[in-house]
Amino acid sequence: MTADYSTDPRVVLSLDGGGTNFRFFATQGNRLITSTVTLPSSGDNLERCLGNIVEGFRWTMEQCPQPPVAISFAFPGPADYPNGVIGDLQHLPGFRGGVALGPMLEERFGLPVFINNDGDLFVYGEAIAGFLPYVNGLLEKAGNPKRYRNLFGVTLGTGFGGGIVRNGKLFLGDNSLGSEIWLLRNKLNPQTRVEEAAGIRAVRRIYAEKAGIPFAETPDPKLIYAIGIGEYPGDEWAAREAFHQMGEVVGDAMGQALTIVDGLAVVGGGLAGAWRLFSPALMAELNSAYAASANEESVRRLIPEAFNLEDAAQMQEFLRTTTHEIAVPGSIRMATYDASPRIGVGLSRPGTSEAVAIGAYAFALRKLDSARES
Repeated sequence: MTADYSTDPRVVLSLDGGGTNFRFFATQGNRLITSTVTLPSSGDNLERCLGNIVEGFRWTMEQCPQPPVAISFAFPGPADYPNGVIGDLQHLPGFRGGVALGPMLEERFGLPVFINNDGDLFVYGEAIAGFLPYVNGLLEKAGNPKRYRNLFGVTLGTGFGGGIVRNGKLFLGDNSLGSEIWLLRNKLNPQTRVEEAAGIRAVRRIYAEKAGIPFAETPDPKLIYAIGIGEYPGDEWAAREAFHQMGEVVGDAMGQALTIVDGLAVVGGGLAGAWRLFSPALMAELNSAYAASANEESVRRLIPEAFNLEDAAQMQEFLRTTTHEIAVPGSIRMATYDASPRIGVGLSRPGTSEAVAIGAYAFALRKLDSARES
């Protein structure tokens, strides 16, 4: 199971590194203990980008009540995360040819530095102090013996990221390239990757196409969402279609991942706030079926039924105990049987940035403790 660092006194500096902004925190006992320092990523200018990272950590360190024991943060990939070297990044084009970001920060601050993918640390934080314990707590309260140990998650923002936690352990892969969900095929345009239809730019592009306006005149997704729910003037149908298409391709990608993971699924990132508009298409994809063939009836794309845990009625049904006793053939014993496998999908509990910080905090402390014990 996941380690519990909720009462740990050690302080760790963290960074949620996105394609647009960098958000810096200090974490202690799974809680943010400093105000957030936000600086632009300046991703097209490596010198300015690295300067902002150093300044962000320096300003955050000045707020700490005691000296930090490590720096641990999220950063986009591809990267050689164990060695702290960042590769060629799509959304931060200044990073080219390998940038030794971890070693640079170790020299500047005299602290051990741990870097991971932002999607990985988001899901790790949700497994420790977010969606996973939240759902298991509700199951316990409802008297349902079912407990979940696996969590898959995605982040929807500038890009489309993902992560997997299995039995309390973060799955990274042999090349630190596990859960690269953004590279799955785009259901609506199979010649492109799913990220082309799942992110800020995609929502704006689809809205522009459907509304018949130039992309440069397209509002940001928050306003597109407001248009879609009738709270801001604009093309309501185009706004709804933009989020519907995003929900469909994200649901398809999540369905492919959940076929392998078989666990709960959590959604975070800036676009998660539009759940009301894109979740119907997402859930429909997860619960869809493949077309019937000549030799067999249609088959569900996921064996377990997927429940929208942000919907009160679906949550109530999800929490209902479905196990019952059946007789063991040739014996007087009884066996427990659950004929209704299910998974739940919902939104980040602590919030995306805080979940990333919690995940980064736990990753650093676990590494430090392992090194001390070895």
